[in-house]
Amino acid sequence: MSNPFVQAFFVGRAVAEVINERLEVALTDALSDLGKFDAEAREQLRQFTDEVLERANRAAEAANAGQTTTSTGQPSSTSVDLQADIDELRAEIALLRTELQRYRSNSV
Repeated sequence: MSNPFVQAFFVGRAVAEVINERLEVALTDALSDLGKFDAEAREQLRQFTDEVLERANRAAEAANAGQTTTSTGQPSSTSVDLQADIDELRAEIALLRTELQRYRSNSV
């Protein structure tokens, strides 16, 4: 390669190829990390939702069990308030489920 223009052309082409390969690897790694992050975030959200619903169900069952065993000694206003609290919790759970479904449908 005695001609410097020909040599410069091949050097430039080699530089472009190396840069292109490195950018491709960097982009692939970035997209892979993003996919991992998304999957982990979805899994953590699913676990969080499951735990919240499980605790809410346990609390509702405990409240129902407490209401049936102690209903003879409690005034009726307390049981009405307890039922209102349970209804509010169920409404919040339904709202949370709706929001989760909306989030999942927008994420996909």
